[in-house]
Amino acid sequence: MSQSPKKWYQETIDSQKSKMEKTVPISPLPQDVATLTLPNGKTVQLPVYKGTKGPPMIDITQLYSKTGYFTLDPGFSSTGACMSTMTYIDGDKGELLYRGYPIETLAKYSSYIEVCYLFIYGHLPSQKELQIFEETMVSEMMINEKLIEFYKGFASDSHPMAIMVGVVGALSAFMHKDFDVNDPRDREYIAIKLVAKMPTLAAYAYRTALGLPIIYPNKKYSFIENFYYMMFSTPMNEFNVDKVIVKALDTIFMLHADHEQNASTSTVRIAGSSLANPFACIAAGITALWGPYHGGANEAVLNMLKEIGNKENIPLYLQKAKSKDNSFRLMGFGHRVYKNYDPRAKVMQEMCYNVLQKTQRANDILELAILLEQTALKDDYFIQRKLYPNVDFYTGIVYEALSIPTSMFTVMFAVQRSIGWICQWMEMMSEKVQRISRPRQLYVGDDQREYIQIQNRKEEEKSRVCKLPMHSSLFGLVKV
Repeated sequence: MSQSPKKWYQETIDSQKSKMEKTVPISPLPQDVATLTLPNGKTVQLPVYKGTKGPPMIDITQLYSKTGYFTLDPGFSSTGACMSTMTYIDGDKGELLYRGYPIETLAKYSSYIEVCYLFIYGHLPSQKELQIFEETMVSEMMINEKLIEFYKGFASDSHPMAIMVGVVGALSAFMHKDFDVNDPRDREYIAIKLVAKMPTLAAYAYRTALGLPIIYPNKKYSFIENFYYMMFSTPMNEFNVDKVIVKALDTIFMLHADHEQNASTSTVRIAGSSLANPFACIAAGITALWGPYHGGANEAVLNMLKEIGNKENIPLYLQKAKSKDNSFRLMGFGHRVYKNYDPRAKVMQEMCYNVLQKTQRANDILELAILLEQTALKDDYFIQRKLYPNVDFYTGIVYEALSIPTSMFTVMFAVQRSIGWICQWMEMMSEKVQRISRPRQLYVGDDQREYIQIQNRKEEEKSRVCKLPMHSSLFGLVKV
């Protein structure tokens, strides 16, 4: 019999406590100092910290109190916002580690449910621990029936990501009284609840958009099998679990589980720093993921392939991609973080071909994608610049082969990344000193101005008021 997360935790807390302590970041002692010289000639020494791996970091926490200066770093590209024990990326080497384990090793020998356990508890599970953990996760895949009614309120053409933002945020209305975010046992309870319900929420969003009947999870299936089952089964036919497709989904889930302090993860941490409801924090992360610069990359791959159109156009579009004067970008090639190669792409390339062979689903888009890959990998321009296909390229092809609509691609990403988000939140909440995130700014607006009474103000030469016509389909307003 499966157990509730709280009961399971209570029964295993003594054995897990020492292991879970490894998931709490321990602040290292400063290993050096950096000397900063200000414009007035004054110097100040700042502590330098060195992590297990990666470049050292200068601690500027007391910079303002010592100097009266702040730092300016738009996009936080050179700023460390936290200490973490979860994920490490070396973009130059093409390295990605989950709790110290290379992603290639985990993808080959482990499973997504093992990675979830690894992120929550800091170590890989024994066979018995894994069995109990997965049974618990599957038992928590059900969602409240009132939440199912919530899906009926969305327009039939709603984007699935809009639905996900709404329903995940709505989880905070169902789960807000029975836990204390400052209690590590309750944080574990929250993590299991959230990760377990995300596949169900996503499957229901998919089926709602298509007008298909809701399929409930079934305890005879594994965690990933249940997601596949809820997405693609029908009440009238016997459901057959395809091991190749389930393995592909499991691998994709692992590869996207966490990726350091990206836009959505940082959003979750910032929202969580105010002690907001954790489910609302995850909804904020989903919103950040929705953007095409973040989670929409594999959807952009499919849109690019549709723009190319057919194989005869490949040389033309490769030339466009090489031209500095052309706005066309070859989506799914190269990576902002990985300057050498994306280690996840090697895993996905093999899995992609396995799925294509299994499904035998031939269409123009898939044939075009494979030919584009082969052509680009032989082109010196892309080879010299190390612009190899990344994980988004192959993931998009797999989704297309499985007949998953492009509007669901980012939803799939949100489900996969949920374990990373909630464990990053858990890690932040475990810190001894809690700080609300409060970035600074360089103000470049007007200096203090004199207030003029309205009757004495002059009208601007060009009115700044935007005159929008009311539209019947916008918030129910009547067109005038």
